[in-house]
Amino acid sequence: MEAMLYKPLTKLNVKCLVCRHYCVLKDGQRGICGVRENKAGTMHVLNYGKTVAASIDPIEKKPIHNYMKKSNTYSFAAVGCNMDCPWCQNYLISQSPKPYKHIEGMYITPEEHVYKAVHYRCPSISYTYSEPTIFLEYAYDTMKLAKAEGLKNIWVTNGYMSKETLDLVLPFLDAVNVDYKGQNGLYEKYSLGNAQAILENMRVMKEAGVHLEVTTLVIPGLNDKPEDILEIANDLKTYVGVDTPWHISRFFPAYKMKDIQVTPKDTLLIAKKIGQDVGFKNIYLGNI
Repeated sequence: MEAMLYKPLTKLNVKCLVCRHYCVLKDGQRGICGVRENKAGTMHVLNYGKTVAASIDPIEKKPIHNYMKKSNTYSFAAVGCNMDCPWCQNYLISQSPKPYKHIEGMYITPEEHVYKAVHYRCPSISYTYSEPTIFLEYAYDTMKLAKAEGLKNIWVTNGYMSKETLDLVLPFLDAVNVDYKGQNGLYEKYSLGNAQAILENMRVMKEAGVHLEVTTLVIPGLNDKPEDILEIANDLKTYVGVDTPWHISRFFPAYKMKDIQVTPKDTLLIAKKIGQDVGFKNIYLGNI
């Protein structure tokens, strides 16, 4: 189907407006995400309706710990991601369409997703496993239907969406968990992103009244030094406040980082202490 957010340019080129990359695509070219393609000057989204994973999860698995506690959430995803983190646990679906591969998934309509959430008595739908920004149209249509049925909408995201995408989904977004990796060029070197843009997006969501929780994956040799953790904590304090629940998670070898050791538990305990000293009220250690 035709994508929602893009701008036609000259000579059949288009500019994607879905995420902060703002890819400019020539005819026949796909974006960084692998699922948005310029076809003769019209940008098409290739993963609409193609569910690659669906499940019923405890909301704490997202992780969301301070919203709709002890409830189940109906979760689903389509393929694609606007980042390429070498430690990704879900790389088989997030990276599978890149650069010009087949788009996997079973066709399930937004109406079917909402019906299943209601049928299985899940009070919320989570857009998760890959990156909901990249299946925006699919998520957006589902979110509108879910809201009409009294369901809550939850995004689990890297936070690198555009202002245009945020403006579109905020009226229907109830809760979000954003992955924040830290500064010092970590995004630019490893993940095709930018820390400042993500911090700004988190602040916009928080100010809009969306329930926000943040997850930081602590990776040995990348962002595990006390000074790294302190900088992350201060970033979050400045942009979203110490009342925001902060999940500090343990790294396990995956994808392109199978030679990196598991994060020592003591590192997480030190990180928690640093967060508490900064003033965070709700800190949760994950993957331990």
